[in-house]
Amino acid sequence: MTKEQKNQEITELVDALKNTEIFYLSDTSSLNAEATSSLRRECFKAGIQMRVVKNTLLKKAMERVEGKDYSPLYPALHGNTAVMISEVGNLPARLIKDFKKKYDKPAFKAAFIQDDCYVGAEQLETLVALKSKNELIGDVIGLLQSPAKNVISALKGNAGDKVAGLVKALEERKG
Repeated sequence: MTKEQKNQEITELVDALKNTEIFYLSDTSSLNAEATSSLRRECFKAGIQMRVVKNTLLKKAMERVEGKDYSPLYPALHGNTAVMISEVGNLPARLIKDFKKKYDKPAFKAAFIQDDCYVGAEQLETLVALKSKNELIGDVIGLLQSPAKNVISALKGNAGDKVAGLVKALEERKG
């Protein structure tokens, strides 16, 4: 790889890192061609951009991104490294976990999620358990709807007849 190609690669990585709040580092070495193609297809279906990078070039790109501290991720930059960029924090973790059921790889190395660094394979379960923004919004809406649903179901049931009777009694009493 020429110096010009390396600089081009670093520039592309800097742009990719600047434009994302979520990326994972994984080890895809020892995956055969079929498994690699399958992993790439799964990433594409999930909306995850995946690219294999040279560790030295990735480290240089990380150092050039202003305003973000990637230094906790540096120990993970060894061996074969694939960068998985996503807009949903737990999506790559779930993909890695599911894919590892069939193959031994990809091995989780590290993740950067909105200024937090997660390093080490033991962090994968934590990341799988993270809820996405849409999941959290759904939970909040469900919690907000719950009291209203309880009132409506109470009004539809026997309690509804009692409430209607009370309202009618109060109405007659005033009149």
